[in-house]
Formats: sequence, C-alpha cells, structure tokens
Amino acid sequence: MPKSMNPLQLIADRWQPSAQFVRRASLACVVMGVVIVVTGGAVRLTQSGLGCPTWPTCTEDSLTPTPEMGINGVIEFTNRMLTYVLCAVVGVAIVAARARTPRRRDLTRLGWAQFWIVASNGIIGGITVLTGLNPYIVATHFLAATSLLTVAVIMWRRASEGDEEPRDLVARPVRQLGWVLTVATALLIVAGTVVTGSGKHAGDAKKDVHRIPLSYREVTQLHVDFVFIVLGLTVALWFVLRAVKAPAGPRRRVVELLAVLLLQGVVGYVQYFTDSPEILVGTHLFGSCLVWIAVLRVALSLRDRGELVAVPAQATERVAPLAAAGR
Repeated sequence: MPKSMNPLQLIADRWQPSAQFVRRASLACVVMGVVIVVTGGAVRLTQSGLGCPTWPTCTEDSLTPTPEMGINGVIEFTNRMLTYVLCAVVGVAIVAARARTPRRRDLTRLGWAQFWIVASNGIIGGITVLTGLNPYIVATHFLAATSLLTVAVIMWRRASEGDEEPRDLVARPVRQLGWVLTVATALLIVAGTVVTGSGKHAGDAKKDVHRIPLSYREVTQLHVDFVFIVLGLTVALWFVLRAVKAPAGPRRRVVELLAVLLLQGVVGYVQYFTDSPEILVGTHLFGSCLVWIAVLRVALSLRDRGELVAVPAQATERVAPLAAAGR
C-alpha cells in the first residue's frame, strides 16, 4: 500500500503521542485483559453461560437478548459486547505505537498480536456456546484470554523501556530461575482450569453440562502442590537476589509477587473449605490474573533494554506543519 494511502501513516504524520500516552494505552490493554477474564468468570458463576444459546447472534432470530431470556441473557450478551470495547482499547494502543517517533516496530507487533488473539478467542467463545459449555473448550477460552494478558503485560513493559538489546541485570542462572518460576506459575494456572472444569460451577443451571471426569479433590490437591512449588521458587528467588545484591527493581517485584501469592492462597483455602461460593471463586479468578501479571513482571525485571529514546526535535517540527495543513 502506498505510504499516502496507509491510514496509520496518515495519523502518524499528523499526531505525535507522548511516551506516557503509549504507556497508558498499553496499561489500558492490561486492565481490559483482566476485565474480560473476570467478566467471563462472572458469566459462568451466574449460570449465564448459555444465556445466549447460539452464536454469533444471541438467538436464532435475534442479535440481542429477548425479555424472555431474563438476566442471564443480558449478562452473557454484555460480556460479548465487552469484546468490542477490548478491541477499541487495543486499537488505540496500536495506533499510538505506530504514530510514536521514533517508530517502535516491536510495540506495533505486540499490539497487532493482541488484536488477533482477541479475534481468535471470540471464535473460541462462540465454539464454547455451540458445544454447550464443553469444559475443555471453556479452559481453552480462559487460557487464550491469559495469553492476551501476557502479550499486554509485555507491551506495557516494552513501552516503558528502550529498544536496546536485552542486558542481564543478574547472572544467567538467576534469570533461569526466574523463567522456571514463570513456567511453574503457568502450570499452576493450567491446573486451576482443570479444577474449574471438574468442579460444580458448570456455567448453566438449566442444562446438564459435561464436566471433566476427574476427582475434584485430587485435581485440587495437584493445584495446591503447584502452589507450594511456586511459593518455594518465589522465596528461593528472593534469597538469591539478595545474595547476589541484585538491583532494587527485581527484588521489589519478587516481594510484590510473594504478597499476591499469599493473598491468593488465603482466598483459595477459604474457597475450598466453604464449598466454593461464587463470590470467592470470582475473587480467586481475579487473583489468578494478578499472580500472572506479577510473575511476568518479575521475569521481565531481570533484564534491561536501556532508557526510552527522546523524540527528536526535527520530528516534532515535521509533524506540526502537517497538522496545521490538515486543518
């Protein structure tokens, strides 16, 4: 496409967003990533998973829920509409990253990656409805949302740092311990989806929804085992960072992760011994997002890419007359 016909280039010629705006747009993607996970959980916990019994329309004859469908239809449809809000937020981040000078292709790619994950997960969500809340598809839907959150956090971090080659802030074995912690946390989250798929909150009270044919107590124990592994690795990383006199940033991130893990553990135990009330399950789901964000921030804090490059003066001078001409 010729440069003059590229809408993103036309915007870049007339608008120069600040580095702070790009960071805030990236952070908004993180926030919306959490919102879409939590509201998706709310759909299941309010038994609204089949509130709209078909897809992409709400019913075979109506795009929106009908009065006969009640509150469940409204909840399910509202969650679907939030996908468009998420797309809009991601779109703003893409445009801001593309218009920023100097141009950061990595930020633009991360923004587009989020867009395609949202699009593909929308299709997975439709398959979830069409398969009557198959627990394996539901788990895939959640994990795809978690992958969206992953890319959003990386973009948020990259928007706050330079574009140099990564430089280790600690010895490589310490960084490897950080990645082992990240992988263990990912397995913890996957185990959590199995617990959910075998538990009592199927997502719809009017239909006999298929569940994962595993013992709820046994998979919960597996989940708890991973919790202790992640906690142990977090404490070990904290001691190692202190021993090697690592910068304050990584040590602070590990402390934040430890605090989130402890709070999440308390919620999980109370949830288990109180027969998983909906409010605590929803809180635990929100906590899982915070845990994943925290562990990603730990891993990303163990390397440095330098400071953000300031906008060259000539770039500002170039944009100003173009903007004036556009008026």
